[in-house]
Amino acid sequence: MPELVLPTMETVNPEPRELVAEKAESSLDIKNLSPEERKMVEEFAKSIDVTDSTVLVQYGAPAQSKISAFSDSMLNNYRTKDLGEQGKLLTDLVVEIGEFDTAAQKKGFFTSMKRQFEKTMAQYNKVNANVDTIVHKLEDHKRQLIKDVAMFDQLYEKNAEYFKEISLYIIAGKERLKEINDVTIPELAAKAEATGDQNDLQALRDMKDVVVRFDKKLNDLMLSRMISIQMAPQIRMLQSNETQLADKIQSTIMNSIPLWKNQIVIALGLNNAKAALQAQRQVTDMTNELLKKNSEMLKTGTIEIAKESERGIVDIETLRQTNSDLITTINEVVRIQDEGKAKRLAAEQELQKMEGELKQAVLAAAVRKNQ
Repeated sequence: MPELVLPTMETVNPEPRELVAEKAESSLDIKNLSPEERKMVEEFAKSIDVTDSTVLVQYGAPAQSKISAFSDSMLNNYRTKDLGEQGKLLTDLVVEIGEFDTAAQKKGFFTSMKRQFEKTMAQYNKVNANVDTIVHKLEDHKRQLIKDVAMFDQLYEKNAEYFKEISLYIIAGKERLKEINDVTIPELAAKAEATGDQNDLQALRDMKDVVVRFDKKLNDLMLSRMISIQMAPQIRMLQSNETQLADKIQSTIMNSIPLWKNQIVIALGLNNAKAALQAQRQVTDMTNELLKKNSEMLKTGTIEIAKESERGIVDIETLRQTNSDLITTINEVVRIQDEGKAKRLAAEQELQKMEGELKQAVLAAAVRKNQ
């Protein structure tokens, strides 16, 4: 079985890969190919031996197997990852910082400043150690995400190559099919009509069967081509997701953590430097602040509880969506069944027609022999 070997993409078309894929997607006409590609496809089409069953079975298989293996490699790459770990680390980070703030608020206001400062410092050291551990893990994930973003560029390039290859297989197959329909079959039909020989009639029938099989094979290749088309935006979406997550981790490490530590250090320094009169003023200010916060928390909590209590167990939008999906599914099943029934009926009528034609041809041949 001859195999279609692609020239390098840069030689065939120097445009960016994205544009190459878009143009190849728009049409499978040989006229849209570059001169080098057209020459290669025309030569390959001539070498396709449609009378060889092995050729028909294996046609385009190399390109299909590459796309299949490519899909498996992408799936396996994600199976080996814990996709939720980065999000969990960010959540843990928020919890650690929140616990420190909560613990600070729970300190007694009427204890000595030294004792309060020592407790606050101990709590800060504990949270700071936990935060540093989480940050180290986030940095590891960020490095892996950056590697994955570069890997997705390579995957996109590979998919563009496989897409181009299978498109050329389809174009070559269509060219060969066109030649058979326009030249080979008319020649066989003319010969069979002229000789009336059963072997010639059978040769014509065999060639028509080959056309049907080859056309089905090209349709299978079209399905593989569509998989490759869909894979391109999927790769870009996955790449975008990982890029955004890497940016989020970077922002957290470089901005949020230093800001939090800076604010805590400032607070600790102020607490250590204040005198007794300042401490009394702090008590008063903190008391007012707590009253404001408690008031705000009471307001917010009451409103949220009221909202949640008025909410149904299942949102009407959810029920509307599920109901719409169910109706769509039922209609689609009925449509598919109707189409299948119509196709079977048409096939039955076609088989009856073909049987009648064959009987007529055999009978005509027998009559001519007896004359």
